[in-house]
Parts: sequence; structure tokens; C-alpha cells
Amino acid sequence: MIFAFWMRRLFAPLVVLILAVGLPVSAGHALEDARKVGVVSFGLFGDQGVFRSEATGAAEVIAGRFETGLVDVRYNFKKGGTATIETLARSLQVAANALDAEKDVLFLILTSHGSPDGLAVKAGRLMQTLTPSHLADMLAKTGVRHKVVVISACYSGVFIPRLANPDVLVITAADANHSSFGCQDKAKWTYFGDAFFNVALRQAASLKDAFVDARSLVRKRELHEHFEPSNPMMAGGANVQPLLVAHP
Repeated sequence: MIFAFWMRRLFAPLVVLILAVGLPVSAGHALEDARKVGVVSFGLFGDQGVFRSEATGAAEVIAGRFETGLVDVRYNFKKGGTATIETLARSLQVAANALDAEKDVLFLILTSHGSPDGLAVKAGRLMQTLTPSHLADMLAKTGVRHKVVVISACYSGVFIPRLANPDVLVITAADANHSSFGCQDKAKWTYFGDAFFNVALRQAASLKDAFVDARSLVRKRELHEHFEPSNPMMAGGANVQPLLVAHP
């Protein structure tokens, strides 16, 4: 009995000390697990304001949910703009230069009209098409290992075969054979942008959870309006998703 008493007297402070030291260490590990996210968000089609609004709003949501570094938002309008293919390549490189190439995440958001050939770029009289192969080359040149690419456009699934791999997570508003919806000029979001960024990602614990919720919301809305389903897609990213720790 006396031995047990003194053992409790001696070890109780030690237990308290271990707990006191252990808690900050655990918190430190949590901070280390949250990688910095560099965000590039482009509204590519200038004739309709929804793409400007969506590019801006999506970047704000990402910045609110993750530990972001540089956030670069560009868009076009009817008379011009800076969201061109050439500017996109430079913006991706600038964002990449501010990241740790192995630990951090480059997050790209593109919103526009799409076709089986790629994404439409329109800034005043300038007309371009951003193809899957061209975007793949841009991303590879950044040197950043882990990337997320979210594309809100018709036929945006055409980008998945060229981009998606374990280090690159690709989320698209539609598959390679269908249109997406909601690109009215005065709208703030497309159907997919609203469901994914404005609703699901504001509360979901992960990008995967946000995508599952958004896909369900989009499908319900399309069926209600008698549209052929756009079939949003998500592919790749097995090595990326564990790095993205969302703020509560």
C-alpha cells in the first residue's frame, strides 16, 4: 500500500508533463500536414460575365478553405482581358515558383465554354482554343508535383485522359460527350460551379466529398429542368487528396 502510494505521487507529475508536451507536438504535426495551396483561377470567355464571376468566387472559396499562398484571378470581358493562353502559362509558373515543388499543391480553376477540342478563350477580338495537350504541357513545365485542376465547361471531360494521374486530381463539370449548363450572362455561377464551389466545398471535409455532393445537386437540377445529364467527373489525385486539409 505504501509503495503504491509513493508510485502514484512520483508518476502523476510525469504523466502531466507528457500530456503537456505531447499536445503541442500533435498540433505541430497537424500544421505540417496542411500544405500551402497556390491558386490560379481564370474566366476565359469574356462575352458572358458568369465566367468572370465564377473564377473570382471559386478562388475566394478555395482561399477560405485551405492554407493558400499566391492567389491569381484573371478574366476576360467583351472588350478584352488578360486571361489568355499565354498569360495562363506565365501565371502558372509564377504560382509554382512560390510553392515547394514536392510538398505544396498548385490549384487551377478554369471556367469557360467548351467543345470536344478544348476550352474557348475570348478576350475582345482575340479567339483561342486551349487544348488538353497544351494545358498538360503547361502544367508539366511548372515543376510542381501535386496539382488540382477544376474545369467548369461543356465537354470538359476531354481533359481527363491527358491530365489525370496519381499526382494530378482533375474535376470536370461534364464528361467528354455532354454539355454543362448555367452559363447565362448575368448569372453568378454555372450549375456546376454553384454546386461544387458555392455549396458543397464550403462545408465538405474534402474535395472528394464536395464532388460527390455537387454531382448529386447538379443531377437533380438538370433532371428537374429536363436537361440531358452532364455527368461531372473526377479522376486521378490519389497522392494529392491527403495533402489538402480544409479549414473547419
